[in-house]
Amino acid sequence: MSAFLKAIPKVSLHVHLMGSVQARTAVDLCTKHGVALPDFDEPDDLYDYPDIYKFLHMYDNTALGVIDHEDFARICYETLSEAAAHNVRYREMFFNPTTHMAAGASYETCVDGLIDGINAARTDHGIECRLIAAVNRMESPELAVEMVETLLDEPRDEVIGIGMDYAEADFPPERFWKAYAMAEDAGLHLTAHQSEDAPPRNIETCLDLLGCERVDHGYHVIESVPIMTRCRDEGVVFTCTPVSTAWVYFGDDFASHPIRTMKDFGLKIMLDCDDPPMFQTDPTRDYVIAAEHMGFTVEDFRQCMLNGIDGTWLDEPTKRQMRRMWTGEFDALAAQID
Repeated sequence: MSAFLKAIPKVSLHVHLMGSVQARTAVDLCTKHGVALPDFDEPDDLYDYPDIYKFLHMYDNTALGVIDHEDFARICYETLSEAAAHNVRYREMFFNPTTHMAAGASYETCVDGLIDGINAARTDHGIECRLIAAVNRMESPELAVEMVETLLDEPRDEVIGIGMDYAEADFPPERFWKAYAMAEDAGLHLTAHQSEDAPPRNIETCLDLLGCERVDHGYHVIESVPIMTRCRDEGVVFTCTPVSTAWVYFGDDFASHPIRTMKDFGLKIMLDCDDPPMFQTDPTRDYVIAAEHMGFTVEDFRQCMLNGIDGTWLDEPTKRQMRRMWTGEFDALAAQID
């Protein structure tokens, strides 16, 4: 089953750039730029933290070591290379412009370095990637507006939408309505991390006020049958990440993770790996966890693949072609499992 889950074609809609930096790369870049790191015996020890806030501190600290064009190209290339090894064919990846600009990198340096990494990974591994500029919800709404203005002043074809991340509980989505309205008016796509650690009403705010086209995480939706029913009937895609969120919010009991309830209710979920090295996972391990602990069958993974394609911001002809080709590949691999 593990070999099957590694081999199936995958879409990736929920991975963060900085969360996908390998520990040894983080050490290299922080050393290069003179950024102090906590004491460690092995680089992987850096990615050991007791709660979400310690994780975010490490996340931001690592960003201080990513300054040059070459730094951004390297980390982007490395994460896409790893993804391609797990047969990820297409990714829409979050990055936080305001975090990097606060660390001393210009937006131009950041985004053009990432684009070079994308182009190199496409050439070497055949993987495609687009970028989602994410609002740090722990910062001010005014800074979010400034971020969107920067995107519009320096447009790049590879930057196709905005998202929202960082800790949710004390920072509700409605604070950022203006940034989202500006992005929507400019034709950018919209998503947001919602109801990961906050009530399900945030999902309705995300859909109705912010105009989001999909929901990242969304686990607390199971607390409201009317909202679950609405999302099921409207075909809202949820981008779910078993390993990272089980550790932070639901303990080590993967079987009780809300993802299982969401699937059984008929919500349109897809699986991804969030911050792979920072949570000791990869694009296949989250699938394996779903198989071993959440009751996912081969048919469930087939549906997740199709849900992922539906959730992309690609044009419809491209989606149709992907569905046709990928289902053939998937079914051939599944026949070997049978």
